[in-house]
Amino acid sequence: MTTLMQISANTGPAECCLAVAKLLGHLEAKAGASGVTLTLVEETREGGSGLLQSVLLALEGEEAACRLFAAPYAGTILWVCPSPLRPAHRRKNWYLDVSLFAEPDRGFGNEVRFETMRSSGPGGQHANKTETAVRATHVATGLSVKIGGSRSQSANKAAALALLSARVRDHVDASARLHKAERRLRHCAKAGGEVVKRFAGPAFTEA
Repeated sequence: MTTLMQISANTGPAECCLAVAKLLGHLEAKAGASGVTLTLVEETREGGSGLLQSVLLALEGEEAACRLFAAPYAGTILWVCPSPLRPAHRRKNWYLDVSLFAEPDRGFGNEVRFETMRSSGPGGQHANKTETAVRATHVATGLSVKIGGSRSQSANKAAALALLSARVRDHVDASARLHKAERRLRHCAKAGGEVVKRFAGPAFTEA
């Protein structure tokens, strides 16, 4: 079972990008004890060292374990802390968005062309020795994704299929794209929805 989790600062400031990195560290520390293997599939860095605009994670393990691990984080995450980057800044509330990718519709894989290749992304030297990375292309739209975070080709294929399915849905559903844009605008002005988890202080302690 592979579940995709995306953590994003959206259009938030650098402190939100720092919070993405902190939440990633929190999840990495917690995953092993939950029977879940966590793999960094994609990352978008922002500015200085340690700042991440977004990360895409593949969670691998038993279906129930992955769902139990991921579900409590889906939604808006709040980090309450004076800015470590701008000590004089008055704001203390920083928001993140965590999304889980739905399983593809039955039969979606029949619309996709797969290619395998050596991984050049996260996964280290072991992933590079064999063709574990997978590029999935949706034939009708030409949309394509490449996943190489896991050492398992089957896990990368499942992750690529889930990610491509989500991107195809966004591509063909204009209302979904509009909803996403509106949600990001709300995120800039205030909390982007009901807060599902809170963390506090420089140590990013769960409140």
